[in-house]
Amino acid sequence: MVRLSRAQQQERNRARVLTAAREEFAERGFRDAKIDRIADRAELTRGAVYSNFPGKRALYLAVLAEAAEMAERAPQGEAADPVSASEALGAFARAWVARLPLSGTDERVGAELMAEVAADPRVSRVYAQLTSLQAVLVGLALEHLEAAPEPGQRRVRVAESVLTTLHGAGQLAAAAPGFTDPFTVIRSCERLAGLDLDDSWPLPHIAHIPAARPVDEPWSVPTALDALHGEPVRVDDGVVVVLGLHRLEAVEEALRAAPEDVPVTIVPVTAEPAELLPLVRLVLAELRGGLSRAFPARTWARPRIVLDPNVAAAAGVFEFDDDTEIALRLHEGRVVARSAERGAAHAVAAFTPEAGRAEIHSGR
Repeated sequence: MVRLSRAQQQERNRARVLTAAREEFAERGFRDAKIDRIADRAELTRGAVYSNFPGKRALYLAVLAEAAEMAERAPQGEAADPVSASEALGAFARAWVARLPLSGTDERVGAELMAEVAADPRVSRVYAQLTSLQAVLVGLALEHLEAAPEPGQRRVRVAESVLTTLHGAGQLAAAAPGFTDPFTVIRSCERLAGLDLDDSWPLPHIAHIPAARPVDEPWSVPTALDALHGEPVRVDDGVVVVLGLHRLEAVEEALRAAPEDVPVTIVPVTAEPAELLPLVRLVLAELRGGLSRAFPARTWARPRIVLDPNVAAAAGVFEFDDDTEIALRLHEGRVVARSAERGAAHAVAAFTPEAGRAEIHSGR
């Protein structure tokens, strides 16, 4: 018999706990599930469960994240180019409502997710930022669909309205089974494409962000998993932004300021990774499912989102919290600019390596 290493044994135990927890949550729901029963199902001790997960909610979110990622790994094919934003939003809504327990007889492990999000202000604050991130990526995808968008036109508020409609439908599907008509929800989202919400960019605070600081530092190229696209990437060029989970909305500032041919890598970090990063994984997997079914990849594939502390460490970020915002610009294998605190994502994305090199050489 081959003897497993300690790491292999831990990974096997973790997988057994997740399988047992999914069965327990499916049968009893989150509130009535018990860690002791999960341990018994996994044929492990209660301590072994807690050595992998700090609590029941963290385990619940990890189960949901794994299930969502597995569902989105199935080949979907790239979405055909939609004729209009209305069609794209209809397809996005169709993918969303397919997950809802609409009849009252559906069994969904995630039926109690929103109740658990709302029960803890720490979790709900992070979920608000994750929803803002969804709105940014859907809004940018809508903008990229337009053949000749007006300068400064922004579609993020339309995306926020769509997400508000879909989340409302989800709440009613759970609280009043049978009331929500999925076809009405889909048609409503299609109609939202035509709203004029007086939405434009840049937002007023952008003009007050200080410029990034030019530097000349070595860079060790890490490889990490892109959680949005589900594939490994080499972080060797472009903009890298280390963002606490309370600052995810700053992704828009990086994406709008960086030239289209410059990669943008987002590294979400948190003081509570065991509980909150599974929530990030869950939202990103579900977002990928909606975007891939509704929009061609060219409209949404740009940002890479990696949940790997090694990338943050490579950027020199070893201590962080949920309000962290640190950005750097990579160019020709070197770090050529840095910025920290609010506005860092925009400052570094707007930085021009050539101008920064000239500034360093001039001694300024």
